[in-house]
Amino acid sequence: MAVPPDQSPRRVSLTQRLLGSGTDPDPRFTLANERTFLAWIRTSLALLAGGIAVEAFAADLFDPVVRKAIAILLLLLAMVIAGAACFRWLSVERAMRHGSPLPLPLLAPLLALGATAVAAVVVIVVAIRPA
Repeated sequence: MAVPPDQSPRRVSLTQRLLGSGTDPDPRFTLANERTFLAWIRTSLALLAGGIAVEAFAADLFDPVVRKAIAILLLLLAMVIAGAACFRWLSVERAMRHGSPLPLPLLAPLLALGATAVAAVVVIVVAIRPA
């Protein structure tokens, strides 16, 4: 008898390893969790593009050291958010499977603090730059 693709031993063990036991949540909640994950990935890609753009196109706006600092901050923020998005997706999926409360989002304050740091650097540079 053939095993349906969703019930193959490899798929079940991978699902159990990543998500643990529990019952499957309503597909609408799982898909909403996936959309949220993808939104975080889009945010990460935008920050990545911003970091590349600052390094590539802002040579005449900023001192090289400041430009590199802004670009590195944006790129690091992009990297951390992309990685954290995956763990956030897994923890939310696990919580839904076990009927537990959803975990607090670490990504939102992380993004706010990172954006604040980048904005602070830009404000300082603009403030001390001669007119």
